[in-house]
Amino acid sequence: MVRSTLVFSCAFGAATLADDSQVAGRRFWGHWRGPTGNGVAADARPPIEWSEQKNIRWKAELPGHGHSTPIVWDQRVYIQAAIAVTGEKTQTEAPKEGAPDGASPAGQSPGGDRPGREGGGGRRRQPPPTDLYRFVILALDRATGKTLWEKTLRQEVPHEGSHQDGSLAPASPLTDGEHVVAYFGSRGLYCLTMDGQLVWEKDLGDMQTRNGFGEGSSPALHRDTLIVNWDHEGGSFIVALDRKTGAEKWRRPPDEPTSWSTPLIIDDGSRVQTIVSATRRVRSYDLASGELIWECAGLGANCTPTPVADDELVYTMSGFRDEALLAIRYKGVSGDLSGTDSVAWTIDKGTSYVPSPLLYGGSLYFLQKNTGILSSYEAKTGKPHYAQQRLEPIDGVYASPVGAADRVYILGRNGKTCVLKHGKEFELLAVNTLDDEFTASPAIAGDELFLRGRKHLYCIAAD
Repeated sequence: MVRSTLVFSCAFGAATLADDSQVAGRRFWGHWRGPTGNGVAADARPPIEWSEQKNIRWKAELPGHGHSTPIVWDQRVYIQAAIAVTGEKTQTEAPKEGAPDGASPAGQSPGGDRPGREGGGGRRRQPPPTDLYRFVILALDRATGKTLWEKTLRQEVPHEGSHQDGSLAPASPLTDGEHVVAYFGSRGLYCLTMDGQLVWEKDLGDMQTRNGFGEGSSPALHRDTLIVNWDHEGGSFIVALDRKTGAEKWRRPPDEPTSWSTPLIIDDGSRVQTIVSATRRVRSYDLASGELIWECAGLGANCTPTPVADDELVYTMSGFRDEALLAIRYKGVSGDLSGTDSVAWTIDKGTSYVPSPLLYGGSLYFLQKNTGILSSYEAKTGKPHYAQQRLEPIDGVYASPVGAADRVYILGRNGKTCVLKHGKEFELLAVNTLDDEFTASPAIAGDELFLRGRKHLYCIAAD
């Protein structure tokens, strides 16, 4: 049987999954879901315990605001931010025609959760910004946290705001070690050298997102092909671009409303698939041609979690109002897979709204909506190891869980991180607290854990 390779977007060509993990686990976290795209750094060994006084290698104050996950390559850390330019404002514009304005009932979060411990907080559509913003990417020294360079890629007043818990810099950069790709959605896609010199840029237009929630999908990369998912209320598309030049290779217009899911790229042994979760259908496209390979219905609105996959199944979910998880056989299939044997198993409770799942050593971990309620399932069969286990210290979660050294790390918005033993039984190893608010997902490389807070970037490593 041909073993499929999980390509971590900017991966190492067609190397095996094991080789990718062994190389990348020591020094690299080049994409927001890590070396394999599943949230795992297989050979990394970050600490179990930390605090503001313990196991902090460095703590760097960040300019502006952003929810992008830091990426790590060799001796540098790259991160994106949106920085308001003080004193520069314009008159607020009315929302564009055709943009939706449905607001949740007062006191509910986008997932219908209670305010407070369930990760909610009231949500209303935010008016367009009036501040002028700089959209920047920064390179930090991995050893010290010192800023090596900062590059402003666009300066403008955004046409649309975001969810009240959101950010104008939500997407994460990626790198293949030769170039860094920075992405700001409606503010453009940029390819730079590792030292911050602009190679090319691409303007894909202006998104009109559902309820003015803002943008969130990150790009994916396989060899020389960049993939951008552009699902919104004004004519959705998925587009493939040449990484070296920015030239468009193909574009397809799925009939979809806004989603925030980042594409997953999988080499199935016969061809490379690009898989995207969305409200009406999960779809797989041939990376080379853009041909639709297969599609499957079964998820709900506001799809945000990025799929994960092993050598047989791809796991995709939604958790806004329609809680759903589909485990889909992706090899050797075509056409509409809805309701067929190609859907290996499903569940309809306890699934995530914003955080993406973690697939680690045959176990699938995911959170309920945006809360500290965790489930772990046997990935191949759909049998629960444990379901809807409350993590008492966690007060709301937007960050996606990550795994390393037979441990699972779950970061709450309130600065607390639960470290669990990876396995079939629930075992809490530690609860760690930092003085910041966290929405971005963690990154792990070598013996270091990188946490991007509202105010600081932390490098956590054993003293």
